[in-house]
Amino acid sequence: MKRAYKLRAYPTRPQEGRAVRLLADHCDLYNAALAERREAWRMGNRSVAYGDQSAQLKEIRAADPDGQGRHSFTAQQQTLRRLNAVFAAYFRRVRDAKGKERRVGYPRFKPRQRFDQVLFIAGDGAKWEPTNGSQWAYASFQAVGRIKVSQHRPVVGRVKTLQVKREGRRWYLVVVTEIEVVALPTTGRAIGVDLGVARFLTTSDGEMVANPRFLDAAQERIVDLQRRRQRARPGSGNRRRLRRALAKEWRKVRNRRRDFHHKTARGLVDSCDTIALEDLRVAAMTASAVGTVGTPGRNVAQKAGLNRSILDAGWGQFTSILAAKAESAGRRVVLVHPGRTSMDCHSCGTGCIRPRQDTVVCPVHGELDADLNGARNIATRAGLGSGQASAA
Repeated sequence: MKRAYKLRAYPTRPQEGRAVRLLADHCDLYNAALAERREAWRMGNRSVAYGDQSAQLKEIRAADPDGQGRHSFTAQQQTLRRLNAVFAAYFRRVRDAKGKERRVGYPRFKPRQRFDQVLFIAGDGAKWEPTNGSQWAYASFQAVGRIKVSQHRPVVGRVKTLQVKREGRRWYLVVVTEIEVVALPTTGRAIGVDLGVARFLTTSDGEMVANPRFLDAAQERIVDLQRRRQRARPGSGNRRRLRRALAKEWRKVRNRRRDFHHKTARGLVDSCDTIALEDLRVAAMTASAVGTVGTPGRNVAQKAGLNRSILDAGWGQFTSILAAKAESAGRRVVLVHPGRTSMDCHSCGTGCIRPRQDTVVCPVHGELDADLNGARNIATRAGLGSGQASAA
């Protein structure tokens, strides 16, 4: 399997300028390839594939030796593959939206300030030099140079790709390696996990993890910065500084949430052989309730607040992290259908009523904790028994 390591990079001022030029040239290549696809379809209903555009790279590089010709050929191919993946996702959304009143956005051109990463194949335009008892590791990139990297943890496995990434005024290196799966010792514990908003997760054997609500904690500061930025004069230095401060606050929220997800997932993987989760469709769950002019939605403000809480919890990211850690440890993750997991009694299957968010009432067994009831139903659907004891 593959594992990614995100490491902080410290380019010198000239290297940073060349890295910015690298991102700009790849952005121009991406936009030119997108324009070609749009025009080919508009003028003659003709589709342009990745292979067609990749075959033009040699000619493009020869015509612009001081621009596109300076960069790695295979890195440019990865940028064209990136555009191809965007179109594949677009066509998939179009197929899914057939028969529904939903608009599917066409792929858009990227401004240079939002094109922030370039992928290299290791050994072809890029080289990784791990730390060897010294303070720094190094990564070398064609047309950029040899950049210092803070390797805060060992990079295990055979290096496959290196990615230059810009986040605000910081630079990062993403190292992707190929590793062998090393199975952890069995624990005999198999659980269902119910993800929620009031509590982040509840397991079928009674373990509960609180929801840290990182966005709520930073909301006042973010709102203040957004208002000050809106009042600042466009193009001014003050507006630029406020934009950077706002990006920094959002980065803090994102990093704290990801760190929480990694630590929580690691705890589950280390202590469980099998973990069952709901196969949640977060995008559908967080759809806007505004509606249309003819049929306006109801409880729009309440739905917006619920959507914000769901997105702050980050269920999709947590599920992906948990699945990756489970795969590397030889554990099993099972996704089950989420329908009525909290509303049916886990003991008798009778439909319950839900007078409060945290409680369901079964006509036979009385009041039940809604999240614990859901977790036990998830365990049962995954074939793990009632979830109240370890699977045999």
